[in-house]
Amino acid sequence: MKIKVCGMKHEDNIKAVAALQPDFIGYIFYPKSPRYVGSNELPEVSVSATGVFVNENAETVAAIIDRYHLKAIQLHGSEDAAYCAAFKNKVIVFKAFGVDEYFDFEQLNSFAGSVDYFLFDTKTSKHGGSGLQFDWTLLDKYQLDVPFFLSGGLSLDNLKSVGDIKHPQFIGVDLNSKFEIEPGLKDIDQLKKAFELIRN
Repeated sequence: MKIKVCGMKHEDNIKAVAALQPDFIGYIFYPKSPRYVGSNELPEVSVSATGVFVNENAETVAAIIDRYHLKAIQLHGSEDAAYCAAFKNKVIVFKAFGVDEYFDFEQLNSFAGSVDYFLFDTKTSKHGGSGLQFDWTLLDKYQLDVPFFLSGGLSLDNLKSVGDIKHPQFIGVDLNSKFEIEPGLKDIDQLKKAFELIRN
């Protein structure tokens, strides 16, 4: 099971999380997010740095990829398949979707060759980081071969239940707001417990 820790923005905290060896660390380049990195310096770490964007123009994304040596991007807005495809062979591409009982999984078909992973989050008016969990049984409707990460309200209270999800394309989890002291500052002790739960 792959682990992504998202919403990092403080140098020492980033280094402490990187020492736990997640597969991805996410930096949010969306100014309306409370976890927006702004002009913060981001340290070089051995973990795959992932930039999170919401309806950003492609030129800006490309410039940020170069500046921060990003290995992956997560697109959390209404970006289409062609937008995703433009980056696919340069970096790992996550495409995030907010899921609720009305979510149409058929809309993902056009993205199948354009992304490396889907990320299924809880549908809210904001773009992620809500701390809310959606009904995981909805994932049974997902039929494509593209692997996916689960996001949305994951915590020490429900991580054990993640093991009950038997979908063949379920490959990773995205940890964020339930493991924070404040937005953008992660609780290392809680993350250690989470990593143990996931890896065992």
